[in-house]
Amino acid sequence: MSSRLNRRRLKLGVSCSVLAKRVGISLRSVQRILSGEETNPGFATVTALARELGIGVQFEDEVDLRTIRRRQAERKAARILTLVQGNSALEGQGMQKQTLRDLREQTIHELLAGSPRNLWAD
Repeated sequence: MSSRLNRRRLKLGVSCSVLAKRVGISLRSVQRILSGEETNPGFATVTALARELGIGVQFEDEVDLRTIRRRQAERKAARILTLVQGNSALEGQGMQKQTLRDLREQTIHELLAGSPRNLWAD
């Protein structure tokens, strides 16, 4: 993103100081963003720079829905298993690694097969 903005700036022949004044941010901020030194400049700032340089901002799907749902199910299953492990430890019934793996996969499967509310609710 930063290299694209900087290439466009150079092609237009606009200095960083002029760009900073036109966007209303500090020269140092513009320099940090365009050099890639600033790794999280904020959406509003990037949009303002892009607009000033005549670059459109588009949202594209980076990851398919199935992958996103799977990641969420894995995170939620991990939280659930942490609770189960904690309870098992308190009761003096530690779980074997294979049992935990099987339980994790089963939990993921059930979360994916069930209601989206269960998948996304905390």
